[in-house]
Amino acid sequence: MDDYRAVNLANWEQRAPAHAASPGYGFDRFVADPSYLSDVVSFDRPRLGDLTGLRGVHLQCHIGTDTLSLARLGARMSGLDFSPAALAEARRLAADTGTDIDYVQSDLYDARAALGDEQFDFVFTGIGALCWLPDIRRWANVVASLLRPGGRLFLREGHPVLWSLDELVTDRLAVEFAYFERPEPLVWEDDSTYVETDVTFTANVTHTFSHALSEIVTALLDAGMQLTLFEEHQSVPWEALPGQMKRDDNGEWQLVDRPWRLPHSYTMHAVKRD
Repeated sequence: MDDYRAVNLANWEQRAPAHAASPGYGFDRFVADPSYLSDVVSFDRPRLGDLTGLRGVHLQCHIGTDTLSLARLGARMSGLDFSPAALAEARRLAADTGTDIDYVQSDLYDARAALGDEQFDFVFTGIGALCWLPDIRRWANVVASLLRPGGRLFLREGHPVLWSLDELVTDRLAVEFAYFERPEPLVWEDDSTYVETDVTFTANVTHTFSHALSEIVTALLDAGMQLTLFEEHQSVPWEALPGQMKRDDNGEWQLVDRPWRLPHSYTMHAVKRD
């Protein structure tokens, strides 16, 4: 296993159970309310269209809340992630809600073989996924290989401009990190996580990678995809810049000071050409 995979896997293996236990992911709400959807899927529900009866796969599904939400919108879902701990939580949530979802453990780049060469009606990739992958062109080729002709990619992500900002600077927007893809990772050490928890973590190093918006779009075009929707948003689902953000009317986070200065996140849809 490449170093970045081993380092990142150790980090996620410790954090997945803490995420599942946190109020932020809302496992109890999913069990109590059969109509409840994750915030990420709810945000893009008007853009998803009718998923009834469609065969979908959620790549880098983590603990499965978005996967379950897509199933609740009528899709027949599979989820794929490289973390056994995350998939254990995803399977538990599916069982507790009586939802039939097939979860598969695999590295993203091996998804085609892991999923048995099945072709899907749509691929879903949610927020905070692409930064863990070193090569965006390989990702785009995997997406295209999983789709039938006419199949669709649904992607919502943090904006590459947002990823380039230094979150430790709290009085201005400070560009500090790579915008374009680089061969070497950004190496971080952080003993916390993005949900409230009392758990003490010991695997605290992560390796992440930057991908420019143009690199993502070009990779998809070169993989045989046609862009059908692209929207940039002035909000993001987590407090990406602590001390500079507030919650908006939709429960997402945006800059307090002139949020229109910054693309916070984006939604992208693409169709596999015949």
